Amino acid sequence: MLGWSINLFRIRGILLAIHFSFFLLLGINAYSGWTDAGWRGLWWDTAILMAFFVCVVLHELGHCFTAMHFGIGVRRILLMPIGGMAEFDDIPRQPTRELLITLAGPAVNFVIAALLWVVLPRAGNGHPDAMTAGNFGRMLMQWNLAMGLFNLLPAFPMDGGRILRALLASRLPYLRATFWAATVGKVICVIGAIVGAFQQPLLLALFGFIFIVGEMEYRAAVRREREDAHWRAALARFNRVEPTAEEPPLLRP
Repeated sequence: MLGWSINLFRIRGILLAIHFSFFLLLGINAYSGWTDAGWRGLWWDTAILMAFFVCVVLHELGHCFTAMHFGIGVRRILLMPIGGMAEFDDIPRQPTRELLITLAGPAVNFVIAALLWVVLPRAGNGHPDAMTAGNFGRMLMQWNLAMGLFNLLPAFPMDGGRILRALLASRLPYLRATFWAATVGKVICVIGAIVGAFQQPLLLALFGFIFIVGEMEYRAAVRREREDAHWRAALARFNRVEPTAEEPPLLRP
């Protein structure tokens, strides 16, 4: 289902793609703006939505550029109605690297919010719902703060969940750390979904998606662990075979 997307362009070799469901969000948002204030509301709401997703892309690029610094390939950034997702060739098992890669995303949002706080005028700019540049900037500042803080929730595989996994992996085996991070994330997703069911239906869909993706990533980690164990066992068996004269013991420790 994640393959239902359109490729846009590349940023330093990273493909930026947009999921087809994003156009549904764009249409609903434009219709809401039109019903509120006609053409002006349509363009205003569309501009706000696009600016928000530019910040989402910058957030994901923070992850991607840090991962590339450590030699990890990045396939693409996929934009969806609930946000963005960077697809890496591999997830580092070194806790420090995963921690730095993860923190880079929210850090971008906090830097954007700080810059907007510096450049925006301190005085009020008329009615808070007025379609002005000042209100536009303040809205972006608030959204970047909210985006950065929300992503720090320990709901694996969100950024906060990955930070928890990295901290646990410094003391526990990697798979065990992933299990506990995913378990904590599931509890938070269930709580968030219950709150969303009564307050905001979008949260219900968001936490449901996070729950499913977290379980998928944990199962992928289990598969990788089993494959690694299989190859380690095969290598150990190979090293126990006595080499012939033509085959020197290159694999022996």
